[in-house]
Order: sequence, then structure tokens, then C-alpha cells
Amino acid sequence: MIGQKLLKKTEDCGADVMLNSLVYGIQPEDLTMGIIQNGENCQLHAQKIILAAGAKENYLPFPGSTLPGVMGAGAAQTMVNVNRVLPGKKIVMMGSGNVGLIVSYQLMQAGADVLGIVEGAPKIGGYGVHAGKIRRAGVPFYLGHTIKQVYGKDCVEAVEIAKVNEKFNPIDGTEMMIEADTVCMAVGLNPMTELAWMAGCQFDFIPAFGGHVPLHDWNMETTVPGVYVAGDITGVEEASTAMEEGNLAGAAAAEALGYLSKQDAKKKKAAIVERLNTLRCGPFGEGRRKFKEHQIADMEALKCGEFAGRCIEK
Repeated sequence: MIGQKLLKKTEDCGADVMLNSLVYGIQPEDLTMGIIQNGENCQLHAQKIILAAGAKENYLPFPGSTLPGVMGAGAAQTMVNVNRVLPGKKIVMMGSGNVGLIVSYQLMQAGADVLGIVEGAPKIGGYGVHAGKIRRAGVPFYLGHTIKQVYGKDCVEAVEIAKVNEKFNPIDGTEMMIEADTVCMAVGLNPMTELAWMAGCQFDFIPAFGGHVPLHDWNMETTVPGVYVAGDITGVEEASTAMEEGNLAGAAAAEALGYLSKQDAKKKKAAIVERLNTLRCGPFGEGRRKFKEHQIADMEALKCGEFAGRCIEK
């Protein structure tokens, strides 16, 4: 797994890895973190902090949504990839973004039947390459539909879907029943920004990125000196972009601490930015790059005022 390879690479670099640990707060004055490790409370002072908290799944309420068998797509993915357990045999996926498409395909590979992908928008939200694999496998897409209700006594037994109008409200008379035992919801993600709020970072609201996101400069450093961000906390994108942002934040922090010379850091960061731009090119990525530049532009505007003494060259 990618995670295991990255963990080994980190350990081989000589870094201490604290598993089974929860960071519950950050003091911006001296970058002290409150941590619970293996049930015990401790504090850790850092010279630099990189926040890569990721994102959490959104939830879509509807009648029957609390029944056992209704879960987030991420939960289903964890059950299959980590626990080697199928969440169900007959699955309805709500949401056609990349998460919904990829998890649907993984569930099919694990032996489940994906009976349909329900999408409220009039078009598929994820990449065509993922949607194509699903469609070639015979899975129907119900575009312009939503889940109206889930039926069952002690667990999911059937799912009622319906077409939606321009306000995404169900249209009476268009209902359709699907016999299923599991409903997976892939209806968007929200950045996990709690620690960044505690640290005193300044934010902007960008709906395309999942809501409020911390402002950062070209080095991924926030408005709080020494606090960097990377991955979905900066705005929901995808795994490759998150890893490259982590590389960029790591290189910038290493330079600031004197572990990288300015010349080596400049070369390394330029290569990372080039890879990020490649990931954000095309019809899907251009919008992401535009919002990222807007996010950084706002940070630069702040630096020209209150943070003028900390301006960083692009």
C-alpha cells in the first residue's frame, strides 16, 4: 500500500512516527501541541508544523438514513481495503464524483454488486476514465436523481430513488424502487480545519474546495508563522495532489530550518510546483488551479499589509 511505503520512507529518514496519537490543540505563540498518545496526555513543542488533517465525508439525511447499512463511501472503502470485509452484497452508491466512482469499482472488485449510481446533478461529477470502467461493467447511472427514502426493519432492504427538479427536490410520480442491502454516500468532503482554526490561521470561504480553507502562500505556509498546510485541508482535490503539496510544505519547512540550502530548495520546489500544475491541467484541473491561485493571492494581499515583512518570492 502507498501508505505503508510512505511510512517506511519516513522512518528511514530518521523521523519519529507517533501512531495511536491525537493532536487536540495548538498554541500559536510557541507552536506547542497538545497530544494524547496511547491514552496519555503530553505536550510537544515544534519549530515548524505541517497540518495534513485531510477531509471528512458529508452526510445526506433522508428517511431511513440511520438504518444499519447506510454509510459513507469512505467507510465502505475502509471495510474493504483495510478490514477485508464487504459492507454488503447489493449496493446503491449516492454520488458520481471520483470518490463514488472509485469506491464503486473497488466494491465490485471485492465481489459486491453495485446496482446503480445515483447523482443529483445532470452529469457525472468524476473523471470520465473512472465512469467509463463502471459503465462498461453494466452499472446504470441515474443522473438527475436522488434517494428519496430507504426502507427496512432492522437494516437496509430497499432504496427508493426519484428524479429531481432544478432545485434538487424529488418529483412526485418518478419514484423507482431498488432492492439493496447497502447505501453508500459519496456526496462531497469538507476539509478538516479544526486545528488550523485553533492555531489562529486566517481563512477564506471557497465552496469548490469544500468550504472554509486556510490561506497559504507558495510555500504552503499559513498566516501563522511556522504553520504549514498540505492536502485536503487546503481544499479537497485528490491523493496525488495532496502528496505533492506535502512534498512542497516539507521542502519549504526544511529550507526554513536550514536543512536545505536556498538553491537546492528552490530547485526542488520548482519541480514540485511543475508536477502540481500538470496534475491541475485539463478541463477538471484548471478550475482547481484558478482557485488555488486565488487562495494564494489573498494570502499575498495580507502579506502586503499586516504580514508585509514575511513576503515570499513566488
